[in-house]
Amino acid sequence: MAYYLVRAKLKSDLAQELRRRVERKEFLALRPFGQALTRSLEGARWDAERQEAVWEEEDYCSPPLEMERAVVLDHYFDRIRVERVSRNGGWKRIVSLPSLWT
Repeated sequence: MAYYLVRAKLKSDLAQELRRRVERKEFLALRPFGQALTRSLEGARWDAERQEAVWEEEDYCSPPLEMERAVVLDHYFDRIRVERVSRNGGWKRIVSLPSLWT
């Protein structure tokens, strides 16, 4: 299993839709990544300096987030970038940032 710090530009016209879907836990049933994606998006942070969303995500794919991108992420985000981190290493780096959802 691998962990990634994900940075992406949230499509502003779809932000409220994504927020509602995350709050309703609509991605939980997606297999095999729904639980990890839901947890990650619930904890997503806002990096105002870079004007992007940032979160840590657990993933098994090569390339990273391949399934998540195909089904969810590419619809809501542009310029998705990933950086390999240790488990919770990404969260530790972004803990001081405000929630994406506030």
